[in-house]
Amino acid sequence: MEKIKEQNKTKKLNLEDFLLNYALYIVLFIMIVVFIIKEPTFLSINNFTKILSQASTRGILALGVAGLIVLQGTDLSAGRILGLTAIVSASLLQSTSYASRMYPNLPMLPLILPLIAAVIIGGIFGAINGFGVAKLKVHAFIITLGTQLIAYGISCLYIDRPPLGAQPIANLDERYTELVNGYFKIGTIKLPYLIFYLAIAAIVMWFIWNKTKLGKNMFAIGGNPEAAAVSGVNIVKNIMFIFIISGVLYGIAGFLEAARAGSTSTMTGFNYELDAISACVVGGVSFSGGVGTIPGVLIGAILLQVINYGLNFVGVNAYWQYIIRGLIIIIAVSLDVRKYLAKK
Repeated sequence: MEKIKEQNKTKKLNLEDFLLNYALYIVLFIMIVVFIIKEPTFLSINNFTKILSQASTRGILALGVAGLIVLQGTDLSAGRILGLTAIVSASLLQSTSYASRMYPNLPMLPLILPLIAAVIIGGIFGAINGFGVAKLKVHAFIITLGTQLIAYGISCLYIDRPPLGAQPIANLDERYTELVNGYFKIGTIKLPYLIFYLAIAAIVMWFIWNKTKLGKNMFAIGGNPEAAAVSGVNIVKNIMFIFIISGVLYGIAGFLEAARAGSTSTMTGFNYELDAISACVVGGVSFSGGVGTIPGVLIGAILLQVINYGLNFVGVNAYWQYIIRGLIIIIAVSLDVRKYLAKK
């Protein structure tokens, strides 16, 4: 009799563990099923490639934010840094035949130069954030809140140029838009280049996280900073590197986002950091630190984009979409906290 009770207790615990670990995925899966039932055309190769394409820049952004969450931090500036780098990239790569170019006398630049500029800008902001966290001991929430406002202010100053005043930067160079929005055609299926850019970024980050000393140190610091310091890990140096890498990824994402959207404004990148943080948490990157995987981040980014695309596809009111996305974040973080408490 006692053995049967013990078995039932074990089954109950296993069921609770399963629900604790996979409740959010179950909810998201149910939502996707509802989309398919309401609009059967939602389930098509064309829609799926669109979703992957739209998830690409936010996915690259999430890959940068994920490392900071592993370090028990976060980054509120990611979206605004993306916006600034997108604006700069677009301003340097406007069509030479466009009469209202920001730089009317600028010759046609090689595409690599604006990309380098975007990466440098992102890297500088990453270094500032990293210095604030590692050396000044300012909480990541505060330092990135400050750099978020700085990046937004610079974007506004940059785009509000005389004599034309503030206006979206559009009419981009065809080489630029083709590089970003082009695609490989396999039969009737079009595979956007953006999917491959995301895949390359993910492979590089997977290698850094799993095959380098920096990656091992990152997880050690995130798991237990005091123990990592005692074991000889250079905390300041490693945190700085992780933040700089995140900034570089924001720069790359900004360069791609400008051409993906076709134009940029001071609203480019608005709330993107929330999508990136959501993708990380949904993908299993824990705010308790020291836990996370690159495949998980990708799954989180794609799942959230499926939800966003699906809500638009079935015509859900935009205001309700904000509420649903907010609930997903609350549920994801709540489950993460519960898992952390269960481990303790």
